[in-house]
Amino acid sequence: MLFVFLSICCSVIVSILLKLAKRYHVDVYQAITWNYSMAILLTWFFFKPQLSLIQNGPVYNYLALGILFPAIFVIMATSVRKAGIVRTDVAQRLSLFIPILAAFVIFGEATGTIKAIGIVLAFIAIICSVPWQKSAGNKVEKGSWIYLLIVFLGFGVIDVLLKQLTKVSNVPFTTAIFVIFIIAFVLTFAGLIYQVSVKKTKFSWPHILIGWILGIANFGNILFYLKAHQALANSPSAVFSSVNIGVIVVGTLVGIFVFKEKLSLLNKIGIAVAVLAIVIIYFPQTLGFLHL
Repeated sequence: MLFVFLSICCSVIVSILLKLAKRYHVDVYQAITWNYSMAILLTWFFFKPQLSLIQNGPVYNYLALGILFPAIFVIMATSVRKAGIVRTDVAQRLSLFIPILAAFVIFGEATGTIKAIGIVLAFIAIICSVPWQKSAGNKVEKGSWIYLLIVFLGFGVIDVLLKQLTKVSNVPFTTAIFVIFIIAFVLTFAGLIYQVSVKKTKFSWPHILIGWILGIANFGNILFYLKAHQALANSPSAVFSSVNIGVIVVGTLVGIFVFKEKLSLLNKIGIAVAVLAIVIIYFPQTLGFLHL
């Protein structure tokens, strides 16, 4: 379970870095851009992608993910700043129910009553996690629910595209993700050049350094997640559930005790329901006594 723990830590570190960006006046867009340069380097070093196989993969899928990765990353940074680490991590982790719902509604895959219960609970958790009211002492900004919704939908669509990528292509996942990182870096770097030439934005070493640290954490999340699946090859559900529940729990603790984020009773209920929903989806036997 060491790899599961390390994957959880890397994921939460990404949220922490995005949370600290505003406090230390870090240009998030620059940081996200350089993050991909580090991710490309580390993917090449650790996974040795087989570039000769790229032509066998769906180009449209690569392009879509290459655009969505940085776009949702920017939205996630805004969500962490406006809605906090806790709610953003819950929205991101609950997005895993979108591909499950898509498999049932779009691709016609069969699903049981227990999974349906898990999906319903996931949406209830999202509704409960939204900061509907801005209470005294709460730093949540008005309208932050929009960013939470985009994070939820965005990561869900990304997950669907990634699953589709593994089904329709013979290209190894690590090679595919390497190509996607390159596309994401090229697009964000082009946007950065535009900012430099038009908006007079300046390259800054602190932003580049933070971006590289962000890239290490971002890549570490993927690396340890894959290693966890290799180490627990016979228990993929345990890896899925452990990582997602772990990120929600650790993210909640960091948000509350480190960043003093305030949660309403409804928000706390939402977090508990989120954990329950993940357990039900990946361990349906927990409701087996209902004989559904």
